[in-house]
Amino acid sequence: MNKKLLKCLKGHKSLVFLDFEGTQFSHEMIAIGGIAVLIDPKTGLIKRRKPAFKVYVKAHNKIGNYVTELTGITEATLKEKGVSFDSAMKILKKYVGINFKKSTFVTFGNHDMRILNQSIAYNIHYPKDITSQIQKNYFDFAAYISEFIRDDKGNPLSLVHYCELFGLEEAGKAHDPEVDAINLANLYDEVLVKSNLVVDEYKKHLRMHSSHLPEPIANAVTRLASGENVTAEEFEESLKKYLS
Repeated sequence: MNKKLLKCLKGHKSLVFLDFEGTQFSHEMIAIGGIAVLIDPKTGLIKRRKPAFKVYVKAHNKIGNYVTELTGITEATLKEKGVSFDSAMKILKKYVGINFKKSTFVTFGNHDMRILNQSIAYNIHYPKDITSQIQKNYFDFAAYISEFIRDDKGNPLSLVHYCELFGLEEAGKAHDPEVDAINLANLYDEVLVKSNLVVDEYKKHLRMHSSHLPEPIANAVTRLASGENVTAEEFEESLKKYLS
């Protein structure tokens, strides 16, 4: 488990867990939350964290009522505390520090990259070196964990529900980008610590969703995931019956 995840991190010992909040319709960035960490190169576990940070970002379009209700971010918030997209990216780089070019940027889902791309599209002036570095070294942790753990209908879980599954207490109210970034970092660490839970959940997933496989393979997978032994002879016999 650890080796598989470390491979996804491209050999980087510096990770930046990020959460972007965006407008309802144009999906422009209105806030960044993040926490930069250093990991043990052998285990992948977090060994040192910087204090988390948050910055509000001015958008060209309206936030939208739904996003305001969800995040608590209003037009007044951006007017009072917001900075330009250009400045926000520079603040992020300064926060990460000397490890910026050697960091993997971890998000939960690909919507954060959509927000980044939309903000690029709406801004003429922005630091291309910074945005391209994030795009190049981006890792979607939701896509990774949903390969092994899904709900009973085969759907990925939300960040909140993954945290619940792993027994994590949330760092604060969801949809605050700083809180979501901290929760993501905590989930990352817990997935490595509780690798047995990941294995158990993956076996459950295999048992429930092996019907798309050819019958002999589906039966073998189901039995193995249930803790039974399947011999080569038994498998060959099931193949003969299936093909007869």
